[in-house]
Amino acid sequence: MSNIKALNWRYATKKFDESRVLPKEKIEVLKHAFNLTATSYGLQPLKMLVISNKELQKKLRNFSFDQPQVDSASHVLVVCIEDKVDEQFITDYFKRVKHVRETPEEILKPFHEFLVNDFKTKEVEEIEAWAINQAYLALGTLLTVCAAEEIDACPMEGFEPQKYDEFLDLHDKNLRSVLVLPVGYRSQDDMFSKFKKVRRPLDEVIINID
Repeated sequence: MSNIKALNWRYATKKFDESRVLPKEKIEVLKHAFNLTATSYGLQPLKMLVISNKELQKKLRNFSFDQPQVDSASHVLVVCIEDKVDEQFITDYFKRVKHVRETPEEILKPFHEFLVNDFKTKEVEEIEAWAINQAYLALGTLLTVCAAEEIDACPMEGFEPQKYDEFLDLHDKNLRSVLVLPVGYRSQDDMFSKFKKVRRPLDEVIINID
């Protein structure tokens, strides 16, 4: 499908076909898409849980305001932020840059020092808000790739993060859940799949400056 056709095809799936499971290849595409998403400074203060255990999904539904997408989907993706983005986290990033690109230390050092000093001046809440913004960037990437791959998805903020964190032992992993994305295949009787998209006219949302 063309990009625009694919984006018109996608919708927030409310009812998944429980008999259909996404093949491993599709899940691998989503994993790579998540890892390739744009993030501020390239720091990637994110991790993603890929859950396909039906018993876990049923229990997570209890912390998702009883939304059936969570346990009827093929997989549930949970986008999490790192609990701590500190000097060591930033240093590890620059080590990867040096290893992958073979960039000389003298070139990396000024930007490395700038980021370390900049993050030291930020309050914990400011860093958390910044990391959450990166999670939404990742969600946008995932939704677009889902559309291109004809994977149905339902982006969700409607869940109880603290209970997810506790149930999935995220504190022990130094993570906090931010977004939930059930993925799979739509049920043929999901009435929402037949609804026309409601969007503002293009000339109301686009401003051309020549």
